[in-house]
Order: sequence, then C-alpha cells, then structure tokens
Amino acid sequence: MKRGKVWLAAAGIVIDSCGRWLVVKKAYGGLKGQWSLPAGFVDAGETIDEAAVREVREETGIEASVCGVAGIRSGVIRHDVSDTMILFHMMPVEEKEPEACARELLEACWMTVVELKESRDTSVLLRRVIDSFETPGLTSQDISDPGPQFGYTAYRFFG
Repeated sequence: MKRGKVWLAAAGIVIDSCGRWLVVKKAYGGLKGQWSLPAGFVDAGETIDEAAVREVREETGIEASVCGVAGIRSGVIRHDVSDTMILFHMMPVEEKEPEACARELLEACWMTVVELKESRDTSVLLRRVIDSFETPGLTSQDISDPGPQFGYTAYRFFG
C-alpha cells in the first residue's frame, strides 16, 4: 500500500496480569533485532485503535482489548515524511504465550519491566515508554452518531 508522505501507525502496550509486557523483535527495518512494541500502519477502513488490536493479533497471535491511549509518538523523517504513532494501553483477552509472525518477527515474548530495562536490545522508544508509563492516559468512548453531515463509518473519542 502506498503511504505517501503522511504515515499513521498504531502500537499496543499489552500488559498481562503479572505485569509483563508483550514485546517483539522485528526481522527488518530500523528496529531489527531490538525489543519493541507490536505495531504497524493503519489500513483504510479501520480506526487507529482497531489497527492496534489487529497488529498485536497479526504479529503475536494475542487477542487484546484497548484500555486507553498511553501516548503519541510524532516525528518527521528526513524533513519530508510525517510519521505519527498512537500507543494504546491494552490487556490480553486470554493470557497465553505469543507466537511470533515468521515473516515479520524474529521473536515475540512476555518480559518484565526489569528484564526490558536490563536488556541491551530494548529500543529507545520502548525505554522511554517504560519510564513514563504508570496508568492509562485517555479512555476510549464510542460515539455511535457524530452527525450525518460528516459521513463517518467509525468514530471514537479518547478523553
């Protein structure tokens, strides 16, 4: 899919009942070999929180539900491409071992915050998220009808 010069991505901060974080090691790109969050681009026809749920499921086999917005990562690549990612606090629907998507990942697992802080392979963004994460920031509220004049097929407010 052609992304153009404005990219929108979603990531899942999935934390189990033991406080372990669901993390992945990408098999490609700038995060290859580093612990990071399951994440990817938003597809046409889906909301950003739906993209986070889909990416977590596709990359790890874990079904998760959104608790709220944990943060926003915004950047510009080479003074040209706007790159924004919304990070969602999520909970697993069922706690089980993740299964890494072979075409995208080297590994997927649950790790404690201590393990992630001690690992040389933990990405810069994940370290920052761990340091700032305490409670979900913004919670999701469905708005079934924001008004027919807009033509939205899905509409959510996080506040």
